[in-house]
Amino acid sequence: MLLHEVAEVSRIVAAHSARLAKVDAIASALSDAVPDEVPVVVAWLSGELPQRQIGVGWAALRDVPGPAAAESLTVLAVDEAFTAIGAVAGKGSTAERKRLVGELFGVATRDEQYFLVRLLSGELRQGALDGVMTDAVARASAVPVAEVRRAVMLSGSLPRAAQAALSGGTQALAGFGLQVGRPLKPMLASSEASIEEALDRAGGESAVEWKLDGIRVQAHIADGGVRLFTRSLDDITDRLPEVVAALAKLPVSSAVFDGELIALRPDGRPYAFQDTASRAASEIDSHGAGTVPLSVFLFDVLHLDGIDLIDLPDAERHAALAAVAPPEMLMPRLVTGDAAAAAEFFGEAVAKGHEGVVVKSLAAPYAAGRRGAGWIKVKPRHTLDLVVLAVEWGHGRRQGWLSNLHLGARDPETGGWVMLGKTFKGLTDELLTWQTARFQELEDHRDDWTVYVRPEQVVEIAFDGVQRSPRYPGGVALRFARVLRYREDKPAEEADTIGTVKALALTED
Repeated sequence: MLLHEVAEVSRIVAAHSARLAKVDAIASALSDAVPDEVPVVVAWLSGELPQRQIGVGWAALRDVPGPAAAESLTVLAVDEAFTAIGAVAGKGSTAERKRLVGELFGVATRDEQYFLVRLLSGELRQGALDGVMTDAVARASAVPVAEVRRAVMLSGSLPRAAQAALSGGTQALAGFGLQVGRPLKPMLASSEASIEEALDRAGGESAVEWKLDGIRVQAHIADGGVRLFTRSLDDITDRLPEVVAALAKLPVSSAVFDGELIALRPDGRPYAFQDTASRAASEIDSHGAGTVPLSVFLFDVLHLDGIDLIDLPDAERHAALAAVAPPEMLMPRLVTGDAAAAAEFFGEAVAKGHEGVVVKSLAAPYAAGRRGAGWIKVKPRHTLDLVVLAVEWGHGRRQGWLSNLHLGARDPETGGWVMLGKTFKGLTDELLTWQTARFQELEDHRDDWTVYVRPEQVVEIAFDGVQRSPRYPGGVALRFARVLRYREDKPAEEADTIGTVKALALTED
């Protein structure tokens, strides 16, 4: 398969909003791929590299050679080139990687270069998410989507499951099983705005658990050894010796636990998320001296002493978990069908500085990668009225629309604006159309990618929290910011101030 064929599928997927059209385009490409190409094509169209990281950033993508006139690059040749680039290390590695990138781009056409730039920069946003890709794999291989989904969960790899499905169908997929030591895809939670809605959707009496703003961890225990994996299935065992030590004391011979790690203050309130996240970012000595220790909160068990539990209902899995984990290591949990009791439990979690709660169906099995009614998160919604400072042109399906908003808070002391970050979340086609016209009316100046505007338009932004950020001049940024609505009724002089935003950050700290 040629690179330009994958680039064309990417273009088609980005151009369509309909899920079925995306699935059809990807399934057609997978049907044409040979077995060795399948995992590469699946990874690329998901916006990822099989190699994960190869050390190529924007600096290496500047000043690449002009495009080739004709298509010649194959999928496997490009994948081999990426592997070679990622293997470069030592003195002079930056220059050597840039040389290899230039060599690759020199034989790519204009459309192929455009695809490669977006792929390598992490900007390949085209709507080919795991759900769409899983459906496409099932379509191309003519096997039930449930079988593909289960294989993805158990293998921890959509590309690997896709290769098996397309080469061996149902029989090959059946060969995937839960293996202690090999991480599984984690189960995900959907969202509801209120406790009442979450309980209704979960089917009445449910488990309500605290939702912590920590590090999701999957712990595998076998023969006295402990391995820790993140939500993205990265192995962080060597970085967290105190967590390994705590889990090694559990009375189990083999197990797979799902849980959360978080840094807590002496009063039980959480430190800022960055303090927790930094513990997983680099290795420390075996004693963890001078670092913030992480507390372990377990909320699920997928395997216990030779028995797989993923198909059991939540109530039975939790009973098995509670039988081997001490109370202080269990995520706080309330089983109730009473909305008032659940709301009080939610209020306690938030008052202690946590994100909210997760409402769990007592009958739900462990279903990785799906956001259904099995787990439903409820969080208090924070909002700010901010001012748009600039807007970036969209690409893919949003080509021709002004999309990514630069958000600013008011600075009363200077009379200016403080940048807090960007978002393109929450924008409907109607809003994209409106804001494209509106911000060109407010245009002050522009460059190739961005229209800078007069700071007049107020937008209401919902977000999950405020975090420290050296990237922005105010030292803070919004987490998971998304557009709720434009405030035509509110002048820029009444937008929220940087002081208000920093106060929220201090509250969360």
